[in-house]
Amino acid sequence: MFKGLILSLLGLALIDAHVLSADEVKLKQNGRVTGKILAEKTDRIFVDIGYTVVEIPRDQILEISKTAGKGVKKPMIAKPKTKNRGLYKTLTRRPAAGTVRDLVKLLGESVVQVKTPSGLGSGYFLNEEGYLITNFHVIEGESRITIEVYHQDDGQLDRKSYKDVRIMALNKYADLALLKIEDKGAPKFKPVPLGDAENLNVGDKVFAIGSPLGLERTVTEGIVSTKTRQMQGLLYLQTTAQINPGNSGGPLFNLHGEVIGVTNMKIVFGEGLGFAIPVEQVRYFVDRREAFAYDNDNPSNGYIYLPPPARVSGGDSSTRTIKLNVKRKKKTQQAD
Repeated sequence: MFKGLILSLLGLALIDAHVLSADEVKLKQNGRVTGKILAEKTDRIFVDIGYTVVEIPRDQILEISKTAGKGVKKPMIAKPKTKNRGLYKTLTRRPAAGTVRDLVKLLGESVVQVKTPSGLGSGYFLNEEGYLITNFHVIEGESRITIEVYHQDDGQLDRKSYKDVRIMALNKYADLALLKIEDKGAPKFKPVPLGDAENLNVGDKVFAIGSPLGLERTVTEGIVSTKTRQMQGLLYLQTTAQINPGNSGGPLFNLHGEVIGVTNMKIVFGEGLGFAIPVEQVRYFVDRREAFAYDNDNPSNGYIYLPPPARVSGGDSSTRTIKLNVKRKKKTQQAD
């Protein structure tokens, strides 16, 4: 019944959907879904509508119209050039603002679902090697982590699970976690560039991609309500983009395709009151990840303490330093 309700809502919501491919599925009750048909089975078909895949039962279909010889068109905007900044990337030159529809096609593959035995959240790739960001509270107290990635190849979506996931660094205070996929044979992943939340203006359009309530690859759009909402000693971006459980750890984008925040909470008794960690905190956390490194030999401790400098730790040198200080102190006392 729950699946049927979701499909009914999707059918109503997608009557006027605008997507890049031309396959059309006419439904009962005057509904239609436009997208790319990925697979057809005896009892159902699967349609990619750009930001998610819809499963449609055959008994709800009146007619299927395909456009022969036309594949999925490329996004209207070109892939921007990026520059490596350590583990993450930034744009070398900010392109003109795009549409949410085109940006989702360009960036959607970079957003992942983070699963643990106790729940799920979202995340996004920082680089091709599999480093990704999510919230601390998504993986808190967990060691078994699975990352669900949608790989796109010639318009086809291939969902794959990665289970060899290592916790690299944790920052409980900022609610951030750095993970790395270490599965053998894993392909190069598609990262998203980090932007600058300080350059945002109140009223700027933003959008989030995540897995609210487990509905992966869900897109919500809104504006920046305020840049400096103070809560528990930290500043957050407030947005009208809908945030729900499962969005946690996912990216908040501007219309230039840059991550400007990490969605992590909402006010449950209100609507359009979502919050995101500014991307500047992500940069600070990743750049100083050694200070927040996760100790796999001591999982209950979220930090690694580096050894002291040789001058302090060395037995002979430290002893000589102490003796020298004692002699100097005695001479000072005698002179007084």
